[in-house]
Order: sequence, then C-alpha cells, then structure tokens
Amino acid sequence: MDFEPLWPARTSANLTATLKAHLPKQRTPAAVLVPLITRPSGLSVLLTKRAETLREHAGQISFPGGRIELADASPWHAALRETHEEIGLAPEFVEFAGYLPDHLVGTGFRVTPVVGFVQSPLRLSLARHEVQEVFEVPLDHIFDAANRRLRKRRFGDTEVEFHDIEFQNKSIWGATAGMLLTLQRLLENGGPDI
Repeated sequence: MDFEPLWPARTSANLTATLKAHLPKQRTPAAVLVPLITRPSGLSVLLTKRAETLREHAGQISFPGGRIELADASPWHAALRETHEEIGLAPEFVEFAGYLPDHLVGTGFRVTPVVGFVQSPLRLSLARHEVQEVFEVPLDHIFDAANRRLRKRRFGDTEVEFHDIEFQNKSIWGATAGMLLTLQRLLENGGPDI
C-alpha cells in the first residue's frame, strides 16, 4: 500500500510529497489494537495514557500496541500480543473486525491499526512501566467535530494542520487521532462494516 496521509486536516499532492520527504526512509512495522466496546449508550474506544517515564512518547494518549515481531503471524497477532503485554487484555476477549490503512509516523514506524470488538466486563492488568492509565471515550464524542481543534506542525517549509480531539482534560493527537478520524471516514463513506 502506498503512502496516503489520511490524518492531516487537509491534503494535496504537494502536501503528500512534503510529508513523504520528511518521514524516515526506514519504516519499522508495528501494529496497534483499536479496541471497541459496546456500551448501553453506544460504542466506545479504549485508549491508554503512556507512562511518563518512557523514553519515547511519554505521557501520550495511544492505542495498545508495538513492533511486529518475527514470531507474530500477522499484524492482528502482534496487536493482540502487545495489548496483552501492556494492559492484560487476553486475546480470547477480542473479536477481529478489520484493518484500517497503515499510518506512517515521524518516529519511523509504519503502524497497522487493527480494529477489534472487546467483550465486557473488562479484565485488565496494566504494565505500569508502560501504561499509566486506560480510559474509554464514546465514539460519538470522537466523531463530533465540535470536540476537535486544529494544531499546526511544521514539516520543512510547510505548515500542516492536524486535528486534536479533546476529552476530559486529555488531548488525543498525532497518529492516534488520525487513526480515529480514518475510522470515522471509512464508516461514513460506506467502508468496511465495523
């Protein structure tokens, strides 16, 4: 799959070329789980806040996940393994729903988001050296444009606008926000049934 920047607020051929030029050439495969939970009020997504002591992405809001290892049969298996390691969610409580397009991130990872439905009640056990907390955000809140603000980031001479999603004094931004907005676009445009 060729690179397609789905997360900026606006894209063009020039912007795609600019972003491509500023991303690392070496791309480490990674996978994250986009865990969806059915609640009486509708679907919610489970997110993590990374530990403040981590060397990379400290304190950021993210999905559970990480590098795809040689022993992983697929991105789905990598996402399940990493999720179990980080938050203790056993693979048998997650049902595969589908893949979102890969996201390239500035730290050199090519991340495959894997959407899965999680059975409740949740049985979690956090790896505190990696994850500070977990929390749920209703998809209706994420998909409501009123809960977003634009943030600018510079790539070379080009300034790019990204959407941050605000929720209870937390800011969901970067690739995590991009993956959530990609999910919204796919669902609204008749994409895969998730």
